[in-house]
Amino acid sequence: MVGIAEGMNLRELWEQTAQTRANDVFLVFEDPDSDREAEFTYAEFWAATCQAANMFWRRGVRPGDRVVVHLYNSVEFVECLFALAAIGAIIVPLNASYTPSEICHILRTCRVQTAVADAELLPIGLAANYQVDDIIVVGETAGYPSYEQLRQSEPERLLARPPIAATDPVEVMFTSGTTARPKGVTLTHYNFIFAGYFVNWQLAMVPGDRYLSTMAVTHINLQLSALMPAVTVGGALLLMRRYSATRFWKQVRKHRATLAQAMAMIVRTLLAQPIDPDEQDHQVREMHYFLPITDEEKAAFEDRFNVSILNNYGSTESLVGCLTDLPFGPRRWPSIGRVGLGYEARIVDVAGRELPIGEVGEIAIKGAAGRTLMAGYWCDPEATAKALDNEGWLHTSDYGRMDQDGWFYFVDRKIDLIKRAGENVSSIEVEDVLQHFPGVREAAVVGVPDSVRDEQVKAFILPDDGVEIDVAELLAHCSNHLAYYKVPTLVEICTDLPRGNYGKVQKNRLVHKERTCNGNQD
Repeated sequence: MVGIAEGMNLRELWEQTAQTRANDVFLVFEDPDSDREAEFTYAEFWAATCQAANMFWRRGVRPGDRVVVHLYNSVEFVECLFALAAIGAIIVPLNASYTPSEICHILRTCRVQTAVADAELLPIGLAANYQVDDIIVVGETAGYPSYEQLRQSEPERLLARPPIAATDPVEVMFTSGTTARPKGVTLTHYNFIFAGYFVNWQLAMVPGDRYLSTMAVTHINLQLSALMPAVTVGGALLLMRRYSATRFWKQVRKHRATLAQAMAMIVRTLLAQPIDPDEQDHQVREMHYFLPITDEEKAAFEDRFNVSILNNYGSTESLVGCLTDLPFGPRRWPSIGRVGLGYEARIVDVAGRELPIGEVGEIAIKGAAGRTLMAGYWCDPEATAKALDNEGWLHTSDYGRMDQDGWFYFVDRKIDLIKRAGENVSSIEVEDVLQHFPGVREAAVVGVPDSVRDEQVKAFILPDDGVEIDVAELLAHCSNHLAYYKVPTLVEICTDLPRGNYGKVQKNRLVHKERTCNGNQD
């Protein structure tokens, strides 16, 4: 499977699929807030892709140029992704929740040439100073060119076909990790095509599959585990603008989904909904599942909705759930699965040495950079070298164990990464913002259990001597610099923080409430 995408780029794959599956449904989009619904065949979407590519080309976008795309889940985002790939340009997506401060960091890192923004998000981008001369707006905003008008004025055939190598970049996707600033994961044409075929195998997909997702279009889960598998198999992507617990299962049934993506928050909020006597009347074969839930929650969900959960583990850097339940045969919950096609995996100690079966250590994944793993971090060779060693091993900073039959089990994640309703939150990034608030001497941020959203963001604040911190003002400061899901939901003012021999804050003691600090909780 590693060589399956050799020599092919996304433009070639798209055109090939558009020709062979021309009249089959490619995309169904639903926006529950506006009641907008749209459906496109492969031929129709290829035509729209060509128009968008021509629009970008006519406005001076060339191979290797970075274009920032600041959109919600939408038809236009998918158009931009494939259109930019068709002319060899690089998409840089911005999460709709990002603040101007977060956007500035991404723009400085990537030096983008053009921006496409939703009219609702444009003020946020302008506050960040998009730092580009050309801004195209989706929706109605005076003074800026309209995406819809520009695209529709273009011919439905490609005007330019610059040469594109399979290992050329398609995207720089910024992800929160264990550093103060998000890092840009560089994804190639090979990465995209490989991921599609991998998930086709993982979910035993066929051309008639209809895959429903409410994940954010800016995330790897949507792009490489739902969108690309639909394209490589010739199936349909059912894209919802956002997740709604009251609507999700109705959407699954209404759109005749055969596959759907889920995570812990989705499972828990669906279980909290009133029982619908028709809710088991559906066509879902598998729930493609991410993040842990309890044995009781899994059993209750599968029994109530008459559906099976396929568990897997991966990251943006590994592209897909490279440790996974198999499409057929036994599963061993709560295992996160066995090694998927095209990868190797092992459990290692701090020195990178493989540990014996059953021992807990870091999960390490072996693949090929730019093929089955990310190409690296954009403009950050030091971080790339730290994550990917010379032998092709990706160091995940997550901890697990493996049993004698090759099944892996997730144990814990590095303390600096918090999972909040499917979003990754870097505690270091939040600490950096907190420590720029007047009167804060030091801050320590950890994740604490949340019955619905996996974890809450909790901040322990050590003030300067004699300073009384106004928690409301502190949180307002955070809201100005961080996406809403990164803003602490719990704050504790401390007189001290637990430290090790070298003065480093012992976050494990904070997580387990074995701290030496005391104070008031707000």
